[in-house]
Amino acid sequence: MSLLVVGTMAFDALETPFGKVDRVIGGSATYVAWSASYFTQPIRQVSIIGGDFPTTEIDALKKRGVTFEGVEVVKEGKSFFWSGRYHMDMNTRDSLITELNVLADFNPQLPESYQDCEFLMLGNLVPAIQMNVINQLRKRPKLIVLDTMNFWMETAMDDLKKAIGMVDVLLVNDSEARQLTGEYSLPKAAMKIQEMGPKFLIIKKGEHGALLFHDRSVFYAPALPLDEVFDPTGAGDTFAGGFMGHLAKTKDISFENMKTAIIYGSAMASFCVEKFGPQRLQELSEQDIQERMQSFVDLVNFDIDLVG
Repeated sequence: MSLLVVGTMAFDALETPFGKVDRVIGGSATYVAWSASYFTQPIRQVSIIGGDFPTTEIDALKKRGVTFEGVEVVKEGKSFFWSGRYHMDMNTRDSLITELNVLADFNPQLPESYQDCEFLMLGNLVPAIQMNVINQLRKRPKLIVLDTMNFWMETAMDDLKKAIGMVDVLLVNDSEARQLTGEYSLPKAAMKIQEMGPKFLIIKKGEHGALLFHDRSVFYAPALPLDEVFDPTGAGDTFAGGFMGHLAKTKDISFENMKTAIIYGSAMASFCVEKFGPQRLQELSEQDIQERMQSFVDLVNFDIDLVG
């Protein structure tokens, strides 16, 4: 049994207040795979790349247990490319260049070997593609998680709502939750989204952590205060990878275990932002992850006597 990851594999050009890189590996599926690989293997990758995507990067992912049978390679084509500039607060950014290239013709076809997946992570893509992947699976996975963004709410809302109705967990940020529901209150927005179909909702709040909603239960996971944040690109996808990786490893999709999964996701995301691209994720050790998890435990642990 395995984790199936659907998303982009790309090149990014990034500029932050702390530096600039002209061409690094990126894409939602890339970050999810690197992050999840520390918890579970194999990871069944579904994406599309051009002939320009480095074989060294493919080989590195294969060594982490990522399979490429579902990755289409267009040898004469160019991989998806995005260029962005981050503002000083690192929460806002300007998209400078977006070149879809081979992604414009992405029509994923799942290999037979991918039909046994228990966990499905649908990265941020056209909702129609996300639904297409779900419909290709003969057996519904134990858990389906979908990530999306405001762009699809503005351009493909009808399809997006259909896709949301087919999944178990939705990942959005706070502004997207409000845009999707028309509710400013996040608890009210969460109730409306759960009425659309997902049993669970994760609202990402960047440097302010994340919220997990299930029925009327809420869990808050803080973000770890870091001395330096070099590049927030891919942090949300890295979070998703850690979250899904832990769930796939434990095979426990209860609300209680999702609390732990969110902390693992937050820990992995805290590594991601320390260097440009997925570089920091590529050099982690198990000890690094456990020490970072301990930092999260220390951050929220306290003793209190309630006198009633």
